[in-house]
Amino acid sequence: MLAFYEQLVLRRPLAVLGLLLVLLLLALLQFPKIRIDASADSLLLQGDPALEYFREVGQRYSSEDFIVITWRPNAPLLSDQSLQPLSSMADELRALPGVSSVVTIMDVPLLQSPPVGLGQVTSGDPLPSLQDPNIDREQALREFTQSPLYSDLLVGAQGDVTAIQVNIQRTDGDSALLLEREDLRKAQRSGEISEEAAARLKVVEQEVKKRSAEQLGQQSDMVAGVRAVVEGYREHAGIFVGGVPMIAADMVSFVRSDLVLFGSAILGVMVLVLALIFRRIKWVVIPLASCSLGVAYTLGILGYLDWRMTVISSNVVAVLLIVGLAIAIHLVVRYRELHRIQPDAPLYERVRDSMRLMAVPCVYTGVTTMVAFVSLVVSGIQPVIDFGWMMTLGISVALLVSFSLVPALMLLWPQDREKAKPEEGDPFTLRFARIADHHGSLVLWGSAALSVLVVLGVLRLQVENRFIDYFKETTEIYQGMELLDARLGGTIPLDIVIAAPDSSAPLPGLENASNGNAAPVDDDDPFADEFDDPFARESTSDSLDTDAFADDGFGDDPFAGDTFAAESASDDPFGDDFDSGFGSDFSSENVDPGFWFSLEGMRLIDRLQGIVDAYAETGKVQSLSTTFELFRQLLGDDMGSVELALARNALSEDISRQLVAPYFNAERDEARITVRVKETSKELRRAAFLRDLDIALQEEGGLDAGQAQFTGMLVMYNNVLQSLFASQILTLGAVFAVILLMFWILFRSLSLALIALAPNLLAAGMVLGIMGFAGIPLDIMTITIAAIVVGIGVDNCIHYVHRFKREFPADRNYLAAMYRCHGSIGRAMYYTTLTLVIGFSTLTLSNFNPSLYFGVLTVIAMTAAVVGALLLLPRLILLFKPLGAEQ
Repeated sequence: MLAFYEQLVLRRPLAVLGLLLVLLLLALLQFPKIRIDASADSLLLQGDPALEYFREVGQRYSSEDFIVITWRPNAPLLSDQSLQPLSSMADELRALPGVSSVVTIMDVPLLQSPPVGLGQVTSGDPLPSLQDPNIDREQALREFTQSPLYSDLLVGAQGDVTAIQVNIQRTDGDSALLLEREDLRKAQRSGEISEEAAARLKVVEQEVKKRSAEQLGQQSDMVAGVRAVVEGYREHAGIFVGGVPMIAADMVSFVRSDLVLFGSAILGVMVLVLALIFRRIKWVVIPLASCSLGVAYTLGILGYLDWRMTVISSNVVAVLLIVGLAIAIHLVVRYRELHRIQPDAPLYERVRDSMRLMAVPCVYTGVTTMVAFVSLVVSGIQPVIDFGWMMTLGISVALLVSFSLVPALMLLWPQDREKAKPEEGDPFTLRFARIADHHGSLVLWGSAALSVLVVLGVLRLQVENRFIDYFKETTEIYQGMELLDARLGGTIPLDIVIAAPDSSAPLPGLENASNGNAAPVDDDDPFADEFDDPFARESTSDSLDTDAFADDGFGDDPFAGDTFAAESASDDPFGDDFDSGFGSDFSSENVDPGFWFSLEGMRLIDRLQGIVDAYAETGKVQSLSTTFELFRQLLGDDMGSVELALARNALSEDISRQLVAPYFNAERDEARITVRVKETSKELRRAAFLRDLDIALQEEGGLDAGQAQFTGMLVMYNNVLQSLFASQILTLGAVFAVILLMFWILFRSLSLALIALAPNLLAAGMVLGIMGFAGIPLDIMTITIAAIVVGIGVDNCIHYVHRFKREFPADRNYLAAMYRCHGSIGRAMYYTTLTLVIGFSTLTLSNFNPSLYFGVLTVIAMTAAVVGALLLLPRLILLFKPLGAEQ
């Protein structure tokens, strides 16, 4: 292997450098193809049995994409100083390309200001609204703050804030493509797909990616247009822009900003630290060129394959900088060490020996790091899976680049007057050796005490998280979500689908979901792809969703199911709907309205909504009970089964779509309660809330087990969080078992393998324990830290033990070998950690909290790993003497 490597690389440094530059050019050509995907899959769990049911409910109860704007005026809400600029802003928003309609408090009908009767509703005359100059605004404000349709949804209960909905034009024609893709995927999973069908699947998937990227771009342009309009009206009111497209656009913006800004900052800091350590431009350029080239190649491959980065997998750049720089620094330090020992040896021999001596430990560190990242594949969360595979690819590239570019530059760099100088004073790392030597008991007892704290910290580790905590309080996303929770009914959606008593047998699925119910599903998400919206209840037959967090920021369509949620371009959501809404004589066809439009059904849904609404965690709750309340206002309180049936049969298709369809499915005779849960509540515990609510619906509401099924974003995200412990914390045990086997093969000693594993266990546990004590939850963003801890910690231990095995046979003196290792390989470990710790500290300035957590926890992980390798590892070697007796 060495002879082959010499012929291929070492003897042709100029050709190698030329080839690497050509490959770099090809990689740079692929950079425009790199996409940051605001993917819905980032909050979906592959194989979740509740996922198909979630999709089914989304198809039965549809809504459209929207942008929501909160308007908190400086003047009273219904004053001219508020309504005039609000109306002007709405007109400008309607003129934007891609906007189908804009709904404000100026457009919705007023049914209680003054109260209107059924005759007026069905007469065809326009219904009162704030556009009428003679309207009693005080009375209108009472209706807005007390109406079950408008209160805490269109207008805050205090009457000082309102919401504006900007509806986005739908893109039709994608349903067939989605269904075709799903059919082909099912055939592929079953192994019954033909070659023609497999080829067709690739074409369909590429077309889906193309369309999702186009829609994401269009929505980003629309968000920019909306914000441009809004900026002109901030002097009149406090305004926040929210909704699905805004969150998707901002997430992409945050990731891009962190990639460019902090990637550059990390490289800049690395330059300064390397300059201070090595004090020669040669040893600054070579490591940085090596790690940068590895990252560039990896990004080029991702662009060529159209392998899109997400919020999670975007960290691949930062982690690859860690891995690539660590390998390069180890090679440089080894070369400089040989230069000091053999200053007169030919340059070629020093370079060759450096590569030869570092090949085995570097390759093993790369492989073991890959094993750590491959553990992420079992998470079932697509971006986490992608992160694991991207890191595996990137580490392979980093190894190839390091062992080609670094020696080539060493050989081609002009010879200077650098002389091998003896070290001035002892290396700093020898202080760790003295501590391990003279204070061994303190090291061991300290590690034992730390292990106890680690266990306590891990037990405090939470798998609960608030999505709002991903953002700093100064960001618009945070402030908008906080306002929606406090004044406009909550953010994160929960659907409760209830079967009629005569068909209350448990429907398929949700048995394994958080509330004890789930729908059977194949292993793969039937609609899990870049454009799927895991939160919005929009049917996938309507359009492709490119939104990353459709309901995690602003919940379900805040106007879905309400009378002012116009589906057409008309700005009067009722408009002509009421022209034929209720027949004057209630003499429509005698159609069976089903259980829910009977007196018994009305009482049941009223009782169930009351139970749900009583929970402190719930905000706005809507169902057929809301519709029945409107019926009571129009028809009087004395409503029985006959009046309900007549009213149901008299509704026109348009009014039924607005008042009934969001909460009732006649074909299945099922009712739906929509809940917006308060995401900002620090007391929210999703699993416990779902469990308690399910019990209350049975014990207090009188439902049978399985009659009520939970779905929506709350259930989906809860399932993701609950799966993280099982899929990652427990999987770490299997990862360490594999690494132990690799240590055994590499070191050819089981005792030495166990000793080398101990510091890694402590370092990984320490980071998780700190997360537990600090209240940093384990979620889809922080779960990758465990893999990084294992990967980095294993690298240090492999390098140290491999060097110790080389040094020990010289005099078979454990203590002397330890000091020599600390003075040689220990310095490379120290330099690498110091450079990366200072560089990654810049991530603490990010506005995106996952990036901040990533920076802080990575710094802690690398520090814990190097301290364990320089203190605990040598102390254990001195204690157990795994290489045999001393001479």
